[in-house]
Amino acid sequence: MLSATIADCMSTDFALIREDMPVAEASSKLIRKALIGGPVTDEMGRLVGWISEQECLQVTIQVVYHNQRVATVKDVMRSDVLSVKPNQHALDVAQQMLQQKPKSYPVIDENRKVVGVVTRRHILKMLDDKLGEIKGGA
Repeated sequence: MLSATIADCMSTDFALIREDMPVAEASSKLIRKALIGGPVTDEMGRLVGWISEQECLQVTIQVVYHNQRVATVKDVMRSDVLSVKPNQHALDVAQQMLQQKPKSYPVIDENRKVVGVVTRRHILKMLDDKLGEIKGGA
């Protein structure tokens, strides 16, 4: 049985997004990190929301094509965010991802500070690495 935790497969290289940031800036940060979404944090790094490419795309279309006002992240972010802890079992989170749950989660510590992000790809890569170890040891 695999005993990997979220800490074993999460990424600590995520976009730093604040709620008072313009959506266009948040979008640029997500693009640079090649992420489909990211955690929104307060000044202390605590989780306050999540913004996805979908929200960024919607706002960017309005700005570019309709010359409408520039929205901030707080205007469009989700505040009801599901999160995971670093010590959670990776396969349990993978099972959640197979349901109608988010496909990426912010990873938070006991103080709600964001310490990473985990996606389906992170867990799949960890599983692929484990398969390689099994094949190499056989």
